[in-house]
Amino acid sequence: MKEIQRSKVKDLLQMQAGGEVVAKGWVRTKRGNKEIAFIALNDGSTINNIQIVVDKTRTDEALLAQVTTGACLRVQGRLVESVGSGQAVEIQADEIEVYGPCDPMRFPLQKKDTSFEYLRTVAHMRPRTNTFGAILRLRSQMAFAIHSYFHSKGFVYLNTPLITASDAEGAGQMFQVTTLDLNNVPKNKKGQPDFSKDFFGKQTSLTVSGQLEGELGATALGEIYTFGPTFRAENSNTPRHLAEFWMIEPEMAFYDIKDNMDLAEDFIKHLVRYALENCYDDIKFLNDRYDNGTGGEDGGLIERLKSVISTDFVRLEYTEGIRILEEAVKNGVQFEYPVYWGVDLQSEHERYLVEKHFKRPVILTGYPKDIKAFYMKQDENGKTVRAMDILFPKIGEIIGGSEREADLQKLETRIDELKMSRRTLEWYLDTRRFGSCPHSGFGLGFERLLLFVTGMTNIRDVIPFPRTPKNCEF
Repeated sequence: MKEIQRSKVKDLLQMQAGGEVVAKGWVRTKRGNKEIAFIALNDGSTINNIQIVVDKTRTDEALLAQVTTGACLRVQGRLVESVGSGQAVEIQADEIEVYGPCDPMRFPLQKKDTSFEYLRTVAHMRPRTNTFGAILRLRSQMAFAIHSYFHSKGFVYLNTPLITASDAEGAGQMFQVTTLDLNNVPKNKKGQPDFSKDFFGKQTSLTVSGQLEGELGATALGEIYTFGPTFRAENSNTPRHLAEFWMIEPEMAFYDIKDNMDLAEDFIKHLVRYALENCYDDIKFLNDRYDNGTGGEDGGLIERLKSVISTDFVRLEYTEGIRILEEAVKNGVQFEYPVYWGVDLQSEHERYLVEKHFKRPVILTGYPKDIKAFYMKQDENGKTVRAMDILFPKIGEIIGGSEREADLQKLETRIDELKMSRRTLEWYLDTRRFGSCPHSGFGLGFERLLLFVTGMTNIRDVIPFPRTPKNCEF
């Protein structure tokens, strides 16, 4: 007899009734009565389960006792029209094989609702929940959409290094990489660690950004993008920070700040549109379960996603943004952090502009030079730079970018002002010495994007294995 090939649950639910099928997956729930058992089976291909109907009078009792929540099964049977609501078809089981039993007393995922805080303690098991299955499928689809977007526009995908000797942000919050014996660190004449004895012969760290190397690519290939992990040794135990996260960083030759803003707005609208068109079942589940607002299917998460696609983003000068916030304070709005020209805006300020004042995404430009990175192009006034941050509802900043400083002398002066190491940046300065050109770029935090698309409120819940202060499990 020819063996029946397994069909994914996603495909089974789209099939017409009739014929023998094989499904494999994990038990979500089991219920029933003395004669019949109903098993909800899921294999991760969709948020939806396939219902397995088991005739207890024809099934070994000991075998059925092993079918508990979490157990892994192979089921063969006939695909029939479902008499119950919620699904068009179900499987009438003829054969059940238990691939892997699951002790219901020890299984950390119970049928009752569990908190996100608890699930973070069992992050190795949480992908089996409906919520995290939906989040991880969305994460995968968004990664594909990012690559397909840039590919369609002729960008070159550039792999930038994870280990670097330069600090792109100038903040110094980097994880050091070393092979030196920490119990017997060699010292130089000044009594400092002698990095000449280290693997690379110099002090190296995990990258905080692929931007600087991306600029090398842009000034040779025209338009490039990077997409990879980045690392920040920032001791911030907040719902918006991770020590390891993923960044998408395009860099484009001959783009000014306006071109940069146009691309960033089009890019993020494309990603949101792709999510709604290709991941609707998962988004609707998250919308209905966690973020339904007050308007049913069109409320909450889905409404926010649709609104991003259908509206033009506000383009707002930083100075005008400060004026709006100061006016809000005069009118009784209370912020935890002060508002004044020159301040680095906090999430509460950004969200006020987006959610309360304009009620749509905002691109904030013209930031003070002193609160922005050294590589941003300075305006003629000497006080501001051609930076741009895209601010989103519920998130705050989701994209940060700028036109890059193409003038060698201005760039060198800024590096000296910030007391950064010229020695480790000579290779970067060469792009300004040899055929400098106007160019721009931005960075999109992948997890920040996923917070918006999924409606989650904690960034640790949109990455499979979060890395945070005092937490590096798995």
